[in-house]
Amino acid sequence: MWQPTGAADPRYLRAVADAPAPGVTLPSSRQPRREIQRFHVIVTAGPGKGQTWSEAEERCSIGSHPSNDIVIEDPTVSRFHCELAIAGDHVGVRDLGSRNGITANGVRIADGAVPAGTTLAFGHSELRVEIDQGRAEVRASDRTSFGRIVGASAQMRELFSQLEKVAATDVTVLIEGETGTGKEGVAESIHDASARAKGPFVVIDCSAIPANLLEAELFGHEAGAFTGATGRRIGAFEEASGGTLFLDEVGELPLDLQPKLLRALESREIRRIGSRTKIACDLRFLSATNRDLRTEVNKSTFRQDLYYRLAVVKLALPPLRERAGDMPHLVHHLLQRIGASAVTTAKLTDPAFVDLLAAARWPGNVRELRNHLEQCVVFGEARVPGGEAAPDRETAVDPSVPYEIARRRAIDAFERSYAAALLERSGDNVAQAARDAGLNRAYLHQLLRRHGLR
Repeated sequence: MWQPTGAADPRYLRAVADAPAPGVTLPSSRQPRREIQRFHVIVTAGPGKGQTWSEAEERCSIGSHPSNDIVIEDPTVSRFHCELAIAGDHVGVRDLGSRNGITANGVRIADGAVPAGTTLAFGHSELRVEIDQGRAEVRASDRTSFGRIVGASAQMRELFSQLEKVAATDVTVLIEGETGTGKEGVAESIHDASARAKGPFVVIDCSAIPANLLEAELFGHEAGAFTGATGRRIGAFEEASGGTLFLDEVGELPLDLQPKLLRALESREIRRIGSRTKIACDLRFLSATNRDLRTEVNKSTFRQDLYYRLAVVKLALPPLRERAGDMPHLVHHLLQRIGASAVTTAKLTDPAFVDLLAAARWPGNVRELRNHLEQCVVFGEARVPGGEAAPDRETAVDPSVPYEIARRRAIDAFERSYAAALLERSGDNVAQAARDAGLNRAYLHQLLRRHGLR
């Protein structure tokens, strides 16, 4: 078990100084900058022959849907066929669940990297990828925070640059990212920085509400509209009028409800279940998902037209493993939010311990990090990520705490660790995790929400 020094030594203080407190603007000499190798794509065969793409961007999406960077109107090309991304001196290729797949020089490829000059074939079309000599600097903000989200790394400052522009408009935004990366925090921060900040911020979690109740949650119902509807209910669309409606885990939305959501988004009007009266709703719409909805569109489990309407602007949140340089600042920020004492904060900000945190995988991202730090605060020790959950007896037991409180803390710590491990084992598939654990899925959802894992 890691034994901290018990004091915040100068190495940690320097680390925090390199990642300034939220709201601080970095001097130009200290701004982390990130450059990317430029690449371009040429369609060499098929209906789109002659098309080129050459932008100062990391990624290029290809398919027949009009929202792609390269649109190929070829019946053998899927709506969202593949995505290319620069990866050093190679170009990464990822199949988005296409119908006909991709081959590179005759070899089928689902997720890999190819060198410059490679010809990719899909359906009746072909394209060639080339890597340019020039490099491009990715646009980044000078900020080290945006609302509830903090970070001084280049990746986070790039995100803040996008958030500054998005918050100033009423545009519909789709927030993408792995579980625990802070999607709801980003949505709330956009709302707080917008002209609608004084209005309501309403959250609906599509993964936590049974499919047969979700329509009533969104649109409301009249008394007697169905069995159990004893009174009128105002839905989320009406409740959010004047403010922002955030639909979390939108990829879980039932297929039969998707056209109704699309109509409401297009018209900004709804009808309560059991009513014939249209109600105008003045709101901004934000949504989030940990899935790639383009793959879901290809699988016909998510409507193409709804995706197009949700993804007017897309924001991608980086996983914690890609922003390890933010760890000292992030630990300090989370401990402040948890309310850790000065003594505990000194233990948990020891630089060697922070280095251990930065080296961990964190499949649950910032949410898992916060949960881990909460455990450390409860047990008063710097627990190694992924290590034994059982603490030393001398540090775990505090006889000054009433039995029931101590028991509840121990149970909470076990439940949190067990649920996080279940999610990791199942690849974040809640239904599979429930089956593995022999739990009712609804109860597992309840457990995940209780411990901040959903």
